[in-house]
Amino acid sequence: MSAVTLAQLQAIMPLARARAVTFLPALNAAMAEFGINTPARQASFLAQLAHESGQLVYVRELASGAAYEGRKDLGNVQPGDGARFRGRGLIQVTGRSNYAACGKALGLDLLAKPDLLEQTANACRSAGWFWQSRGLNALADAGDQVAVTRRVNGGTNGLAERLAYFKTAQRVLA
Repeated sequence: MSAVTLAQLQAIMPLARARAVTFLPALNAAMAEFGINTPARQASFLAQLAHESGQLVYVRELASGAAYEGRKDLGNVQPGDGARFRGRGLIQVTGRSNYAACGKALGLDLLAKPDLLEQTANACRSAGWFWQSRGLNALADAGDQVAVTRRVNGGTNGLAERLAYFKTAQRVLA
């Protein structure tokens, strides 16, 4: 696996600017930890992160999380879970169940401290965990960016932007 360079990351996510410097070591570590270790996998992963995080600008969802209140499919069964477990990290881990699983995998008590996913290293590792746990390396290997987007987003929200990031990342990482 080749580590992504600062110049490559900034070419893929030009709006990241100085945040690229902050995130680069943790991103490379997370990609190594979770097997995101080929140009195809890295391009797909970084494209999704670029969309989900607004090019590394957001590690917490802008919406209040009220839309997730009472969503049993996300494990939000206690009052306030929607806001408490709104999207965090570079891939926007969402819902009590996902926070519990992510926390268990990463050795973090995310149910007690959900904002831990806003820390740089945890934001990157949670994205890597989500990617690996959803079998996204196989979809990236197959080149199926629509299927990758569906697994990350639950639909195809932002597909055109995700595909544009992917095309740029493919070119930059080639």
